[in-house]
Amino acid sequence: KFYVIDGYAVAQKTGMGSRVNTIMQTCFFAISGVLPKDEAIERIKYSIKKTYGKKGDNIVQQNFKAVDQTLEHLFKVEVPACADSSLELPPVVSAKAPEFVQQVTAKMIAGKGDELPVSALPDDGTFPVGTAMWEKRNIALEIPVWDENLCIQCGKCALVCPHATIRIKVYDEANLAGAPETFKSTNYRGNEFKGQKYSIQVAPEDCTGCGICVEICPAKNKSEVRLKAINMAAQPPLRESERANWDFFLGIPQADRTKIAMETIKGSQFLEPLFEFSGACSGCGETPYVKLVSQLFGDRTLIANATGCSSIYGGNLPTTPWTKNADGRGPAWANSLFEDNAEFGLGFRLSVDKNTEFAQELLKKLAPTLGAELADAILKADQSTEEKIYAQRERVKILKEKLAGNTSTEAKHLLVVADYLVKKSVWIMGGDGWAYDIGYGGLDHVIASGKNVNILVLDTEVYSNTGGQMSKSSPRGAVAKFAAGGKGTAKKDLGLMAMTYGSVYVARIAMGASDLHTVKTILEAEAYDGPSLIIAYSHCIAHGINMTDGMNQQKLAVESGHWPLFRYNPALAHEGKNPFKLDSKLPKIKLEEYAYSEIRYKMLTKSNPAEAARLLELAQNDVNARWSYYEQLAAMKFEGDVKK
Repeated sequence: KFYVIDGYAVAQKTGMGSRVNTIMQTCFFAISGVLPKDEAIERIKYSIKKTYGKKGDNIVQQNFKAVDQTLEHLFKVEVPACADSSLELPPVVSAKAPEFVQQVTAKMIAGKGDELPVSALPDDGTFPVGTAMWEKRNIALEIPVWDENLCIQCGKCALVCPHATIRIKVYDEANLAGAPETFKSTNYRGNEFKGQKYSIQVAPEDCTGCGICVEICPAKNKSEVRLKAINMAAQPPLRESERANWDFFLGIPQADRTKIAMETIKGSQFLEPLFEFSGACSGCGETPYVKLVSQLFGDRTLIANATGCSSIYGGNLPTTPWTKNADGRGPAWANSLFEDNAEFGLGFRLSVDKNTEFAQELLKKLAPTLGAELADAILKADQSTEEKIYAQRERVKILKEKLAGNTSTEAKHLLVVADYLVKKSVWIMGGDGWAYDIGYGGLDHVIASGKNVNILVLDTEVYSNTGGQMSKSSPRGAVAKFAAGGKGTAKKDLGLMAMTYGSVYVARIAMGASDLHTVKTILEAEAYDGPSLIIAYSHCIAHGINMTDGMNQQKLAVESGHWPLFRYNPALAHEGKNPFKLDSKLPKIKLEEYAYSEIRYKMLTKSNPAEAARLLELAQNDVNARWSYYEQLAAMKFEGDVKK
């Protein structure tokens, strides 16, 4: 027996958005015969009321409508005696995919991984990177379409894209030779690449259709205000043409990294993302930060990733979103446990430093043979900018060419570690469950070490990956598992705790509230020669929001004072300046306006209105007290290293 239903159409019609769980559950009971149909429907509705009742009657009624509409849109298809279709399933992966992807990865994608012999798997446990690009999931009902005539070329759409499916390139017009008929381009408006062409392109089969790009776009059509420079349109009619456009776009050369203003939104999005097409939730609030790090430093980055959402979408078989550039360079990524990820990342730093030290010692010994001028230039190289790092790479390339013909033991050893003479960037990443809770002891140990590591905390204020349990980052009044009556205590201030060391760069960022602040802060933190801790507000499906509005929720969090933006740079104290800068403006909305736009807070008003009101008042007091304290820190005067 064969049945079909347009589940997404039912979801849209009943206000369920793209959620089809209730619809598919109803389908199962309607056709399986496990229970009489009327009894099954009655039980489903009882379960809905029990499960969603605390979230409000509106949500319950939406689910009830979905159940009723499901029965009206469920159709039985008569199966013919023999197949007569001329359609065939496309291959699991493109014929252009590498051999390993064709032979191994594709089998796993097809659900036939158990047919693979052990001999087909990598014997050292490492898998090739950049394989997510071959897993074309085609899950978006709608994808963004670029209006090149309206676009102001701000780059915001690419910055916020959670899956790196919107890309921007600036290039010579000659690269348009052989472009598909539907490929779009326009003249670049900036002075830094004057006379060149500009394109925004979407990967139609990798886009998840979250719509965040449309929400963030500031360019509106004055004659038809509902339209912007990016608009959603049905994916199926565009799939073939946009696939061809995407393939052509990938062949256009990347802009020269040494000539890009990386500290700007527009400039940062000319950089190739080396984290792409992850399996994270559609509209994920974490991945835009991870992607941005891969753009700014990716080809020289080592990443220690804690268990959690970021470890699942970062390295979940059969594919990985971490990739490499045309030069074969990309991030080195590894996952560790909740409890030891910070120490794991510190080990990266210590290993890099020791190998660098070893390479420098060998280079000094071999300087007379290799050339004192080259050795001196490498050893004294300033690697503070992309241009200078590129120059160092060129010097090391010459060094390796000279070493290739040298048979001495020292030369052979130096050839192995020569790449450590180029600056490496060590990043330790994970969620609040790791940083605030299970791994906090290790994190504290690492920031106290004084070593040059960068820590990125993707703060969703809840244990997202394991179903939404309360963490020490969860705010007062928010409902989560193990806090069904609303969390009774205030959110732990991890940033303030780290600042007490006086030697740790600390910042709190929120891309949806200030994208430029986010870019500049990440660059500033990485440039700081010591431990840095960046805490990034990451909206999450566990918050009970429409993920399309995620960036606006970040903005509300900042405007309410719940998430003040700040930077603490110890280097400024040595210059006689206050190291603490409060980058947010005075809260301009009440906490209630932000909090009650999310179900994690709102649901308590249904189950226990009096307690919700009490906790909201206390949470507002938390906001006021924290803001007052931060203002005092920002107003402190410094003279040398002495506080006044």
